Amino acid sequence: MAQDNILYSNSSNINSLIAYQEGAVVSRTLINKKVGTITLFSFDEGQSLSEHTAPFDAFAQVIDGEAEITIGGINHHLIAGDAIIMPGGVPHAVKATKQFKMLLVMVKQAD
Repeated sequence: MAQDNILYSNSSNINSLIAYQEGAVVSRTLINKKVGTITLFSFDEGQSLSEHTAPFDAFAQVIDGEAEITIGGINHHLIAGDAIIMPGGVPHAVKATKQFKMLLVMVKQAD
């Protein structure tokens, strides 16, 4: 079985699964299930996602580069290896202070 050409039970270097594109934010869904998603993002320097809310908690881990993640009006500077949880329903924004890649795990709640 595979999701977007990634074979289950085979190892991969996470940084090699997504490339930077000049002037763009790129996303690649690795897993998309009812209970949640795992998505890779790459941001060119200066690119951003404007403030928004998501209905579910999300775990973000920077796997390359540097970013500023704002959650509820508080800025957090993250570098490769850092992680942060963005609570559901709380406004947040993401900006690449340098090119960066992020692994985002969104856990959906059952009602």
